[in-house]
Amino acid sequence: MSNKPTILVVDDDQNILAVLEARLTSIDYRVLTAAGGEEALHILKSMPVDLMITDVKMPGMGGMDLFSASQTVRPGMPVMFLTAYGTIPDAVRALKAGAVDYLTKPFNGRELIQKVQEVLKKSAPRPTLDALPPISESLWGGKSSAMRELYDLIDRIARSDVNVLILGESGVGKERVARLLHQRGPRRDQPFMVVDCGSTPSGLLESELFGHVKGAFTHAIKDKKGLIEAADKGTLFLDEIGNISQDMQIRMLRFLEERKIRRIGDLKEIPVNCRIISATNSDLREEVEEGNFREDLYYRLRVVTLKIPALRDRREDIPVLIQQFVEHFCKIQNIPLVKISQETLKWLCEYPWPGNVRELKNALEAGVVLCRDGILRQEDLQLTDVLQTAPKGAPASSDSLSLEESERNAIIRALQQAGYVQKDAAQLLGISRRAIHYKIKKYGIEFAGKKSGGSEDPD
Repeated sequence: MSNKPTILVVDDDQNILAVLEARLTSIDYRVLTAAGGEEALHILKSMPVDLMITDVKMPGMGGMDLFSASQTVRPGMPVMFLTAYGTIPDAVRALKAGAVDYLTKPFNGRELIQKVQEVLKKSAPRPTLDALPPISESLWGGKSSAMRELYDLIDRIARSDVNVLILGESGVGKERVARLLHQRGPRRDQPFMVVDCGSTPSGLLESELFGHVKGAFTHAIKDKKGLIEAADKGTLFLDEIGNISQDMQIRMLRFLEERKIRRIGDLKEIPVNCRIISATNSDLREEVEEGNFREDLYYRLRVVTLKIPALRDRREDIPVLIQQFVEHFCKIQNIPLVKISQETLKWLCEYPWPGNVRELKNALEAGVVLCRDGILRQEDLQLTDVLQTAPKGAPASSDSLSLEESERNAIIRALQQAGYVQKDAAQLLGISRRAIHYKIKKYGIEFAGKKSGGSEDPD
């Protein structure tokens, strides 16, 4: 296969095609031609193209429709438009839609070559995967077998476009893994939109996801683009997907099947092409069996599953993470590197870490600021109070291999750290108030002389 850049030229005027082909081949580009949008799409699906130059006005599929369709087939491919209307609406609309440039008919041959060279030069140095930092470095290190397996899976699926479901307890780094998948994938130059399904009230989530038109409801004073539409050509990350309502599950399923949305109050359907990455700290399989989550949506979301291990399940990585975080925070605070005694290091490695990597990171950030004489001590971490008391029903040991027991333990310790205020504990765990309220009831956790779900901090 030739290493020459490949340019696809699309125009219904055969004379224009002939002129463009002659000009571009004269400077050693490989040129493909198409007399219309449908023919161009067929070429794009069958062979690699570095740049497409297309007329705006063509019978059948016009240039703008071809542009939208081409970004579905080849996301991020640069497109230049040919227009007889100069800088007026068609060219402006093309640029706003994402075109890299345009040419006015009749065009100047030298200007054509100059613009093509500039576009290809800008797109050529796009960072390669080899130039990106190692996955392990992006996840703060760790050489345990569980993490090595995770790195391998991330590397294997990032370059694809399949939907991914990320599983793991709160604080393990699910959003960080989602961003890694996006950054190392074919859509890395496009938007990465985060939807917090856990903390967004169900009444607002539909508008956040799908958008609305002016007048759709009382406070809809203007049109609003939803986060799904904003993620077009990029990646949509649905965090805590297990918390969405049954009605929202139906709407999400329809979108995943048709790849089209309708803003609230609108009749028009909008096509959206984005990769879907979801995350949850709940057992979705169990939620499906209990009738709380749609099975068809579950299988749509989990084409590939990534499970991130809890920090207590990879204790050999804790010293590496501690070193990385301490160096990072000392650099940020512009202070000499803090030392950690062997006693403190041993204590940190034995701590149960119910909040996982997030809790470790926050504790070390506080410790770096609070420590004296450049030595990090146990009391600087503000974690000792958490281990000294336990509410009724607390497990006697943090070494249980039960996932439910581990989750229950994490919730109890978060409640202790938050002074038994549920909304604060939910924030520590990175889940919604509704989710923690449900979990407290589920596990029958009692505190402050009241049973789960008491009058304190109601949902």
